[in-house]
This record gives sequence, C-alpha cells and structure tokens, in this order.
Amino acid sequence: MNLMDIIMIGVGLSMDAVAVSLTNGMTYHIGRDKKIMMPVFFGVFQGLMPLLGYFTGGVFSEWLVKYSGVIIFVILGFLGIRMVKEGLSHELIEKKEPTEMTYGVLFMQAIATSIDAFAVGIAFCAMKVSVWFSAGVISVTTFLCSLIAVLLGKKFGEWLGKKAEVLGGSILLILALKALLF
Repeated sequence: MNLMDIIMIGVGLSMDAVAVSLTNGMTYHIGRDKKIMMPVFFGVFQGLMPLLGYFTGGVFSEWLVKYSGVIIFVILGFLGIRMVKEGLSHELIEKKEPTEMTYGVLFMQAIATSIDAFAVGIAFCAMKVSVWFSAGVISVTTFLCSLIAVLLGKKFGEWLGKKAEVLGGSILLILALKALLF
C-alpha cells in the first residue's frame, strides 16, 4: 500500500468528521480554541482507532464491527435530534445566541465519526500495513479536512442564520440513519 492509497483512505474516513465539522461550524458558537481543538479531536480519534483495531485484532473486532452502526446511530441521532429541537425552538425566540460547543459534545462526535477507522485498523493488520505511518497520515488528513470544514461551516452558518441549527441537526440525523442502514 503506497502513500496515495493511505491518503485516499484518510480522506474517505474523514468524510463523517467533515460533515460534523461543517455542521458544528454552522450551528455552534465556536471560539478560537475549539476551532483548532475540533479538528484535533477528529484527527486524533481517526488516527487512534486504526491503531486500536490493529492491535486488538480479534478481541473486540467482531462486536464493534457488528454493532458500529447502532453505536453511531445512537450518538449522532441523539445529537441531531437535540440540535433540530433547539433550532426549532430558536425560531420561536428572536435573536438567541448560538449554543456554545462543549468538549463533551466534541468528544462524543469524535468517537462516533471514527468507529469505522477501527475496522480499517483490523484490515491493516491482515494486510501487514505499517500501522503507525498509516495512522499518522489518516490523522493529519482528517485534521486538515475538518479544519477546512469548520471554517466553511462558520460562513454557511452566518449565511443561513437560525436555520443552520435545524440543517445541522438534520445532517447528523442523516449520518445516523446511514450508519444504521448501511
């Protein structure tokens, strides 16, 4: 497996984190610290999960792969429903400030968007891929993609106004349903 293959895997794995970063940028009030910490969280977890998959191999792999869709569905579904509900209640209230992004929410999002990387780590083990290098490339790729997405999300959020939270929650719900059904 060459560098370009690993970068493409990293881009593919980062797409859920990109969608969530875009959503977060649109809907949450995000200070400078969290604008950087969000891609850091997503990048670290996307890099950590292949390592866990690689080194735990068969111990948790069957269970996690079998139930990953349900786990992702529950986490992103909960967050999506909450965001849609808050967004709809904001439409009834004039000029409410955006919700503050918390590290707890960010932590849950990072876990939910990186579970599929665990299965990639198991595949790396079977293919005898250099997992440390691959995890680093995946981590950096996810960081960069998520950073761009959160900055774009901020611009879309300013443009969409109060509707951004409903749209953002809807995106999370679509990702949750996708995880459960596919």
